[in-house]
Amino acid sequence: MINSRICGNVIETFSAKKGQSGLPRPKTNKLELLYGFGIKNDKFAGKDEEKAVMIVGKIAYDIAKENGINLELGSLGENVLFDFNPHDYAVGTVFQVGGTVLEITQSCTICNHLAVFDDDLPLLVQDCRGLYCKILEGGTIEKDALVEVLNQWQPSKIIAS
Repeated sequence: MINSRICGNVIETFSAKKGQSGLPRPKTNKLELLYGFGIKNDKFAGKDEEKAVMIVGKIAYDIAKENGINLELGSLGENVLFDFNPHDYAVGTVFQVGGTVLEITQSCTICNHLAVFDDDLPLLVQDCRGLYCKILEGGTIEKDALVEVLNQWQPSKIIAS
């Protein structure tokens, strides 16, 4: 059995299809993650495996609200919104999220396009805006899915190279 620790749940999932632009990203019933490709039908799929999925914690929305900025969920460009702060975990951390396995690869940089909501927003959320992840195992993520940190991870199937 893989040693794991529960850290929270998925609040909501989002994905923009090719041709859709702007924020907030549209809510989805579920995300289908494909190993080596990204989120099925997402406009960024197939572009950069290291940035296949963006995760954000609700804390970013809480900070914005505390500063008088009321954002619709999905406004930070995330694909998955967690009820905990994923920035509490280091690059290289592996999460099981629903039926998928993701690895944190890097922090999101400050995006000036967030200033469309408020000039101060990019700096307010710079330390919790989001994290990029690569897909280690494809599968489905749905609202309310359990999120666990995997202390050890080994592929459950052989993946052709």
